[in-house]
Order: sequence, then structure tokens, then C-alpha cells
Amino acid sequence: MCIRDRNYFSFANGMSYLAARTGLCYSYLMQNSFDEKILEEAHSWIGEGQSVVLATVIQTWGSSPRPVGSRMIVSQQGNFSGSVSGGCVESAVAQECMSLLKDKKLHKTLDFKVSNENAWEVGLACGGEMTIFIENVN
Repeated sequence: MCIRDRNYFSFANGMSYLAARTGLCYSYLMQNSFDEKILEEAHSWIGEGQSVVLATVIQTWGSSPRPVGSRMIVSQQGNFSGSVSGGCVESAVAQECMSLLKDKKLHKTLDFKVSNENAWEVGLACGGEMTIFIENVN
């Protein structure tokens, strides 16, 4: 059963702002137990008083090391867990997560477009596009 309420973030029902905005089911966004462990770790970090940003791959085209629904968390201390891409793309996502916390913003959408010629430089096997949604989960 899909939960489609408008809670910003709740580990109790597994719904994030992303799921509420897009209407995607929790089961769709939670593709495997690896992603569940990431959310459990985020919950633990929040319990320790840390601010946390959740990054989720929401769209891909062409080459993408990680599928739609892949997740990564980044804490205010710069710790991270999970993966949304690899290489320079993942580094850029981590930096954007830190900026989101610093600027006290709730969410942001990041678009990465890579030509075939530049793919290896940013950690992709060949050119492609990906969209990553980052959200403050505190």
C-alpha cells in the first residue's frame, strides 16, 4: 500500500518530502535494504543531534552508475553514507548537501549533464544525465 500523505519527513511512515512531492510510493523509493540502512543511519545521526541531508537519484538518462531511487546521506560534520553516483558527481552532491545545511534551505534539485567526451573525467562510463533531489531531513 502506498502512503501519500504530506509529511515533510517521518521515519515512522517512510515518507520524505520527495515522495510527497512526486507521489512516488515509499516502496518504489526504497529499492533495497542498502537504502533502508542509509535511512536508519540518518535516523541515528539525527538522534545524536546532527543535521542531515538526504540525496536521492530521481531521474537518469544514458550512463548512470546508480539507478533511480539510490540514496546518500551527508551530515553537518561532512560524514556520508550511501551512493548516488561516484567520482566527481558524488563529490559535487556532497558539497551541495553541505551548502544546503549552511544556507538553511529545505531542498534543492541538482542536474548533471555529461557529454561522452567528458564522461570519464566526472566518473561516468559514458555520457548521460542524472537528476538528484537533496532535502534537509531534520
